[in-house]
Amino acid sequence: MKNVITAFLLILAFLMTSTSQVEAQKSKKSTSYSPTSVDSMMLGNIKFRSIGPAFMSGRIADIAIHPEDENVWYVAVGSGGVWKTTNSGVTWKPMFDKQASYSIGCVTIDPNNPHIIWVGSGENVGGRHVGYGDGIYKSMDGGSSWKNMGLKSSEHLSKIIVHPDNSNVIWVASQGPLWSKGGERGIYKSTDGGANWTRTLGDDNWIGATDIVMDPRDPMVLYAATWQRHRNVAAYMGGGPGTALYKSTDGGESWTQLKKGLPKSNMGKIGLAMSPQKPDILYAAIELDQRKGGVYRSSDRGASWKKMSDAVAGGTGPHYYQELWASPHQFDKLYLANNYMLVSENGGKSFSRMKKQHKHVDNHAVAFKPSDPDYILVGTDGGLYESFDQEANWRFFANLPITQFYKVAVDDAEPFYNVYGGTQDNNTQGGPSRTDSRQGIRNADWRVILGGDGHQPATEPGNPNIVYAEWQEGNLARTDQKTGEIVNIQPQPEKGEDYERYNWDAPILVSPHNPATIYFASQRVWKSDNRGDSWTAISGDLTKDQERFSLPIMGGVQSIDNPWDVNAMSNYNTITSLAESPIKAGLVYAGTDDGIIQVTEDGGQNWRKVLVSSLPGVPATAFVNDIKADLYDESTVYVALDNHKYGDLKPYLFKSTDKGKSWQSMIGNIPDRTLVWRIVQDHVRSDLFFVATEFGIYYTLNSGKSWMKFTGGLPVISFRDLAIQKRENDLIGASFGRSFYILDDYSFLRDVTDETMKQEAVIFKPRKAWWYLLRGTLGWGEKGSQGASYYTAKNPD
Repeated sequence: MKNVITAFLLILAFLMTSTSQVEAQKSKKSTSYSPTSVDSMMLGNIKFRSIGPAFMSGRIADIAIHPEDENVWYVAVGSGGVWKTTNSGVTWKPMFDKQASYSIGCVTIDPNNPHIIWVGSGENVGGRHVGYGDGIYKSMDGGSSWKNMGLKSSEHLSKIIVHPDNSNVIWVASQGPLWSKGGERGIYKSTDGGANWTRTLGDDNWIGATDIVMDPRDPMVLYAATWQRHRNVAAYMGGGPGTALYKSTDGGESWTQLKKGLPKSNMGKIGLAMSPQKPDILYAAIELDQRKGGVYRSSDRGASWKKMSDAVAGGTGPHYYQELWASPHQFDKLYLANNYMLVSENGGKSFSRMKKQHKHVDNHAVAFKPSDPDYILVGTDGGLYESFDQEANWRFFANLPITQFYKVAVDDAEPFYNVYGGTQDNNTQGGPSRTDSRQGIRNADWRVILGGDGHQPATEPGNPNIVYAEWQEGNLARTDQKTGEIVNIQPQPEKGEDYERYNWDAPILVSPHNPATIYFASQRVWKSDNRGDSWTAISGDLTKDQERFSLPIMGGVQSIDNPWDVNAMSNYNTITSLAESPIKAGLVYAGTDDGIIQVTEDGGQNWRKVLVSSLPGVPATAFVNDIKADLYDESTVYVALDNHKYGDLKPYLFKSTDKGKSWQSMIGNIPDRTLVWRIVQDHVRSDLFFVATEFGIYYTLNSGKSWMKFTGGLPVISFRDLAIQKRENDLIGASFGRSFYILDDYSFLRDVTDETMKQEAVIFKPRKAWWYLLRGTLGWGEKGSQGASYYTAKNPD
C-alpha cells in the first residue's frame, strides 16, 4: 500500500535540493542553463545507494601489513581500489575512491616511514577482464590523500620496493600494456622520491617486468623477472624470448642475465622469492611453453639454478597466478599462487595443495605476521581469508563489498524488486533492492542462483519466479526461484553441424513482445518460444569465422610452437550483443566480437551485415559491447563499441535512425580512455539516456549531445551494465569491483529542462511510497548486536 506521508518526506528532500539550486542561481544570474551547470548545482545532492553484497567479496591483488602495528593492513583490490583496516579487518575504509584508477596491482609500505604508502595501478594479471591503470601513486599520510607520481602509460604495475634506508629510492616492476606494445614497461628506478623515473630493464615493445626482489643484507643487490606477453580479443601468448631472470649489483643501474641451469625455451610468467633465513637461496616459479613449467632453486645468489619440480600454476593459466612467497618462519617453505594454492616444505621438490575447506579458490596474495608463525592472510578471487592454525581452518572477511559484476537484471516482484548479477568467479547472485528490516540489506538476504563465473542474467516480466542465468561460454539455465529448480537450456547443434562458439559472456534477451520468447546467441542467433525448452536457429554464422592462429599477435603471425595459452583464450568469432525492437517484432540486431553488426527485419529470414569499420572513425577490430533498439522509434538503434583489447582506449557510442544504414556519434564530451560498456534509454523521456563506462555512470538530457557524470555516492569504478526498474524508476548499476549501486527514483531528471532550470525553485514530484512496518530482524540498530564487522547496506532514506 502506498503512503502519502512518506511521499511528503521525499518532497521535502527534493525541496532542500532545489533550495541549494536557487542559491547557486542567485549568485550567477547571468549564467544561462547548461548541462554542466546542472551537474554542479544538482548532482552533488543526488546519491547512489550501495546495496552490496559482500557475502562473496572479490579479487584481492596484494596485501601489506604495517611493520609496527599488525592490526593495520592495506589491501589492494584487483578491481576495486585500496582498502585499509586499523583493527585486523573488523572494519574497513576505502582509501582510493576518488583517484583516476580503480584497478590495482600492488601496494607497498615504506619501511622507513610507515605513513608513506605506494600503490601501483593496473592489475598484475593477464586475464581477459582486467582493467588498466594510470601509473604509480604515493600517499604521505597513511592513504588519506594521494598523488600520482608518474609511469602513466604503464597500465599494469606488479611490484614496488622501497630502499630500506632511503625513502627516495624506489624500484618498480611494470608489466606494461597487456593489449598492445609500447608504454612504460620494465624495471624503473627513482632516486628522488618518485619525481622522476628511469627505466633500467625492459624495452619499448613487448618486454616488461613482473617481479623484483632485494637482498636484505645489501640493497644494491636485486633480482628481477622480465615478461614478454600479449593478449587480444582472439588469442593470448604468454611468453617469448624476452622473458628472463636478471641480477643487479649496483642498485638496479645495470643488469646481468642469469642463464646457468635455467630453461632455454621461451619462458612465460615468473614468480621470484628469496629465503628470509638464507638470502643466498633464491626460488623461481617459471612458466614454460604451453602451460608447462617448474620451480627452480639457486643456492649461490643466482649464479646457477637447479630444477626442483614441474610445479606450475594451473586453473585459468599461469598468467593469472604464479606469484611465489617464501615463509618468514620456516626455511624452504614456499607458497605458489594457483587456483589451489600449492605449498612446498622442501624448497620446491614437492608441492601439495593448501587446505581449503570453506575457502574460495583462485589465490593471488599472501601476507604473514612476524609475531605469529601459525598465521597467514590470503587474498583470492572471492575475497580475503585468514588462518591462525597453519591453514587448517579459515575465517572469511564478509564485510568487503568488492564483487565484480559483469551484468545485471531486475525483476518486478512486489513489494520490493530483486537484483540479479553474474560475477567474475563468484556465481550468479540475487538479492533484494531493499528490505522491510531495520538492518537494511544483509548478506543473508542474498543467494546464489547458479554456479561458475556468472554472466548475463534475465528475468521474465510478470513472473519474477523465472530467472535465466549462465556460466561462462554460454552454459544457459532457467531457474525457478520459487521451487529452486534449475534446467539447463543451452541450444545445441544438430547432428553433423559444427560446434557452437559461445562468447565468454554470451547474450540472452527476453522478447519485449512475448515474455515466453527468448533469444540467445553463439555464432548464430537462436530463438525459443517456450522459455528455452526448444530452440530454432534463426541465422547462420554471423561472424567472420576466422582461424585465430593465422591472425597477428605480438607483432606478427606466430608459429603454432610458440607459447600460446589456448586454455586462457576465449572463444572467438562469437555474437556478443542482441536487441529486438519493442516497436516491431522480428526486427533484431546482433553484434559480434570481430567487428560486425547484423540486422534482420523479418525474424531472421534475411540478415544485413554492417561492418563496424563503416562507422565514422571506428577500427575494424572493434568489439560490440551493446546494442539497444530505441523504445520509441522503429528505425532508431544505438551501439556501444570497444577496441581496448587492441590497445585503443577511446570510447565509441553511435546512433542510427535508419536501422543501421548510417550512423552518427553520440560520444559527446565523454572523456578519452573511458570505455563505454552499456547504454539504456528512459521509458518516459526519449532523450534521457544513461551509459555505463569504465570509470563511472553518465547521463544525458539531449540524446548524447552532452553528458554529465554522476558522482554522489559512487567511487571511481568500472560499471559494466545498467538496468532500469520501470515501476520504481530506479537505475541499477553493476560495478566491476564494488558490487551493486542503485539510484532511487531518478524520475525528477525527466523534468529537468531549460524552463525548469530558469525558475527560482522547483519541487519535483516523487514516486509513490510503500507503506509498511519495519521488522527488527536483529533487534534495534543498524547491526543489532552482531558487532561492527557485521555487513549491512542501507534501505532508501
